[in-house]
Amino acid sequence: MYKYQHYTESIFYQFEQTAKYCRYLGAQVFQKLNMPVTPDEFYALDVIMINEGICQRELAKIILKDRPNTGRILDSLEEKGYIERFVDMKNNRLVKRMKLTEIGKEVTDETSNKLRNYISNLPKIFSDEDKEKLRDLIIKFRESLEQQVEMKI
Repeated sequence: MYKYQHYTESIFYQFEQTAKYCRYLGAQVFQKLNMPVTPDEFYALDVIMINEGICQRELAKIILKDRPNTGRILDSLEEKGYIERFVDMKNNRLVKRMKLTEIGKEVTDETSNKLRNYISNLPKIFSDEDKEKLRDLIIKFRESLEQQVEMKI
């Protein structure tokens, strides 16, 4: 039985607030560490790195951005020389796909390393085992929500 009386006591609210703090912290860390990309650009680069040849629609679904915002992120990354876009066929339709350039790979690796180092120096709130359990629970929760949410990206 659900024991909380107010929405602000619910797990949904707690996740929402936590996500907001994560976004604010991410923006501050990227600025503090003088990163060559924004957090949104980095998310896109990281996804493209592990999904070479991904199309814009697939990328938008993964980073939870609408296609116009995803397009702006990709335009910026292409202007910086971090990605290349190319045309391919999918179901008899032309589709733009993308891959990282060599400099894009370097920037993604460098940014990942800086983030890893920064995070490793934060106070230890959870053990590594607890972090894995928490991560697994969050994934399980998110996957259950994905079944309920209709997203038009």
